[in-house]
Amino acid sequence: METLYKVAFSFLNGLGSINARKVIAYTGGVDAFFRVKKQELLKVPGIGKHILQKLDRDVALREAEAELKFIEDNDINVVFYLDENFPQRLLNCPDSPTTLYYKGDIDFNASRILSVVGTRNATEYGKENCDKIIKALASHAEKTVIVSGLAYGIDICAHKAALKYKLPTVAVVGHGFHLMYPAQHRKYAEEIIQQGGLISEFNSKSVIDPRHFVRRNRIIAGMADATLVVESARKGGSLITAEIANSYNRDVFAFPGRIGDVYSQGCNHLIKTNQAHLIESVSDLEYILGWENDLSKKDAVQAKMFVELSPEEDLIVGLLSHEGKLGIDMLSIKSNLPMSRVSSLLLKMEFEGLVRALPGKIYALTS
Repeated sequence: METLYKVAFSFLNGLGSINARKVIAYTGGVDAFFRVKKQELLKVPGIGKHILQKLDRDVALREAEAELKFIEDNDINVVFYLDENFPQRLLNCPDSPTTLYYKGDIDFNASRILSVVGTRNATEYGKENCDKIIKALASHAEKTVIVSGLAYGIDICAHKAALKYKLPTVAVVGHGFHLMYPAQHRKYAEEIIQQGGLISEFNSKSVIDPRHFVRRNRIIAGMADATLVVESARKGGSLITAEIANSYNRDVFAFPGRIGDVYSQGCNHLIKTNQAHLIESVSDLEYILGWENDLSKKDAVQAKMFVELSPEEDLIVGLLSHEGKLGIDMLSIKSNLPMSRVSSLLLKMEFEGLVRALPGKIYALTS
């Protein structure tokens, strides 16, 4: 029954993900939201009569029942923002979806996730740089997850490189799983499911809409540690993704290009305006993200040798040693400690040089 309610949230018109979180918090749960009297929701900040007029919970539940059949028939999984396996990096993005549909076996909370985006009109220069950076990542860290959007150009180049070099890869699509766009990439989508997965916030009743592809960009930016723009014109979807990543306080990287080349103008502009780090090789990316050495477990042992840890601090170190990186929300859940206590512990441990803060309220042991 709970899955039915979670799916129903993707059928609610006019609510939006931000207000969805508000009403769930106010009513006390997903199921409670569907039982509370409609007028009671007017007490929730941001919920006005214009929203209530569009909000038909009965219709959403009926559509969700049909969707559950489609989900079951097509081996689709559902993850809700309150579930433990929801992408924790997205939890720190205020406008992230409440419900995600996915196919495959995806580690949403892998220790290293990189989004790779770029123009649909990729040049040989762009394709070569895309292939080289992913090949280098595979040789340095075989579990780095490559995220992109399955589109023509740099997106599919990134997925194909990840498949070739045996890195897990995730494609975020801008439609439901009742169709595939572009259709020519269906064969790659099937391979991606075997080596990662497909993600969408859209149900099977959704239609192809250009605005949906812009919306999916926030998932591409939000579920990764950083976004790499390989090649882009002065305007385009990849620059929107970079802008969103910056708004989420995530690192953005861009390959520089030759002055005057149309599909280098976007990257050069990002670098020139300090919206992206200039990248020439994988070492630049690893240095800025702190990926140079995967010494988390070693660091945890050294921390215990030189610093006397309290039982709570020892618990935090153990979790970070095992997971690599964790958001403050997930640390609170896994440690069974209040968020305020975890925040206080992390601040103290950061002063002592035991942990380091990463963008998006994510923490790792000091390397």
